[in-house]
Amino acid sequence: MSTPVHDDPLSKERSHLAASRSALRAMREDVESLDITDVTANWVNAAVLESQIEQRIKALADLSETPLFFGRLDYLHAPGAERAEGGEGERFYVGRRHVHDADGDPMVIDWRAPVSQPFYRASKKDPQDVSLRRRFGYTGGDLTAYEDEHLLDPAEAAATSRLLQQEIERPRVGPMRDIVATIQPEQDEIVRAGLAGSVCVQGGPGTGKTAVGLHRVAYLLYAHRERLARTGTLVIGPNRSFLHYIEQVLPALGELTVRQATVDDLVAHVEVRGTDEAATAVVKGDARMAEVLRRALYSHVTPPTEGVVVVRGSRRWRVPVHELEEIVRELLARDIRYGAAREALPQRVAHAVLVRMERAGEAPDDRVQNAVARNAAVKALVRSVWPQVDPARLVLRLLADADFLAEHAGGILTEDEQKAVLWAKPARSVRSAKWSPADAVLIDEATDLIERTHSLGHVVLDEAQDLSPMQYRAVGRRCTTGSATVLGDLAQGTTPWATRSWTEALGHLGKGEAVVEELTAGFRVPTDVIAYASRLLPHIAPGLTPVASIRENPGFFDIRTAPNSVADVLGACRELLEREGSVGLIAADARVPELAAALAAAGIGHVGPGEETTHATRLTLVPASLAKGLEYDYVVLDEPRAVVDGEPDERTGLRRLYVALTRAVSGLIVTHAAELPPQLT
Repeated sequence: MSTPVHDDPLSKERSHLAASRSALRAMREDVESLDITDVTANWVNAAVLESQIEQRIKALADLSETPLFFGRLDYLHAPGAERAEGGEGERFYVGRRHVHDADGDPMVIDWRAPVSQPFYRASKKDPQDVSLRRRFGYTGGDLTAYEDEHLLDPAEAAATSRLLQQEIERPRVGPMRDIVATIQPEQDEIVRAGLAGSVCVQGGPGTGKTAVGLHRVAYLLYAHRERLARTGTLVIGPNRSFLHYIEQVLPALGELTVRQATVDDLVAHVEVRGTDEAATAVVKGDARMAEVLRRALYSHVTPPTEGVVVVRGSRRWRVPVHELEEIVRELLARDIRYGAAREALPQRVAHAVLVRMERAGEAPDDRVQNAVARNAAVKALVRSVWPQVDPARLVLRLLADADFLAEHAGGILTEDEQKAVLWAKPARSVRSAKWSPADAVLIDEATDLIERTHSLGHVVLDEAQDLSPMQYRAVGRRCTTGSATVLGDLAQGTTPWATRSWTEALGHLGKGEAVVEELTAGFRVPTDVIAYASRLLPHIAPGLTPVASIRENPGFFDIRTAPNSVADVLGACRELLEREGSVGLIAADARVPELAAALAAAGIGHVGPGEETTHATRLTLVPASLAKGLEYDYVVLDEPRAVVDGEPDERTGLRRLYVALTRAVSGLIVTHAAELPPQLT
């Protein structure tokens, strides 16, 4: 496509937008009109193809409130062509998905395509053969402005893009949106990192680490679609509210097949109805528990005490005890799964019998070996030597039987640690037990010791700093043959077992070779707010680099004493609701019921975290324990002291407060009747 000269650039760009939307509709209609009657051999093939067509139709949806393209690149030369003097360049419009016209010529290029990369990375120092980069401004789905950057013009001063800044700071209502139009060079490097390697992203509040992780999934699906279609992808978040908040990002980019789950979802082998004291959960979440479980499981393997005799017809074939002992020793030495070894044992015994048959002049085949493996005497041997073990019952016995636990935790857990994990009132059965979340993770570990967990092609783990070592192991089992993107902030760890270092965490995950990247440029949190919250960093995460806000708008920030407490909080909420955008009221969990009642009595509509806000109801009441990962245009933070006091120790409380202070995109009001924590003053 050659570059025409426009008399009225904006109207020409609007015409291209209209033509692109028309082309997208035509692409969708082409798929909708497909007739698969004569191309499917059976109903199974037809069902699969119909599902694929349905997914394709959804991916080609034209979202009316979303810009179809957000940028344009004018190349000096055709990308990939030899850069001869006077060669004709090309123009590409960069958008969320590929759109082509009736002749197959591109009208919009997918942001993930190699030709789109300079939109994010080209600079005056390295123009990457781009003469002009144009950004577009939109209201809803209508193109309203454009802004040009001439990368080869030395007279044009480098300046922050006004449209880029507006897009970053644009008020939002509802779930998280994509950042595809605002990806920065350091973010783009992480997004486009290869599938083979794992990446860990340490990023403070507002650095875009969650968005980077989601866009990385979208990029990998684009670059390695066939492979990931076979192996699968998974996004893991801390809770359902968080997953609901981010769930529209990938569909907006045309990706509909990525599963989302919490760690609790992954290990849901039993119904969780109980909770643990913090000290107990810390021990159960310790990586040493993996060895305790392994010892307890393999204690069920007992050496044979006598040989086995297999009767076939008129012949009797005997395998002596010393040979059986050698078979068992070999299986144990191979370090394969307990269940796989149990399945191999009868085949090994049968093979020993077949060797004797061959020595006697017979010519047995595989059918004979399988028949011997199913012989009653061999089955009885397997049951006595290598019995079946149910993983939940194994964990039940460890937590209920002090002697059994002491036998297998000796030298691993101290006596006090063993007492901490033992149930005060042992459960009678797996079904009646009040399993805790940490117990479910132990059962998942035991399950994997018996039978290998299915591995996916790529896993994104968000808010990873809150996982225990055993939870990391549970996630790592889901990507043993794939790669991972780990996202988190050590300063926001709010569990008693929170991650102390990424090196340690990645080791538990089984991804010790992962590259650790740090994002320190803050795109979301206003300068005054992040500077105030960063006062806590020396107390909660010494050594971490504070986030440096690049926002031109300093934001709205106020700290108010609130002698009337609840009434003052409601007043602050009303004040912020007069502004455009979403409002979050964050409070210590214990204060939420009182605030909810007060909001209802005052007629101020509100929803809970994970519920959809609307233009009529823009206030979300958020318990501090659920605030992590969420963001609002404006936040009222109620009683910082109560947030700190609501946690089991001061460091965890200060980390929870750090999270709550950094949820605002445009403004924050802190209200307090009690004294502020001294670390903030």
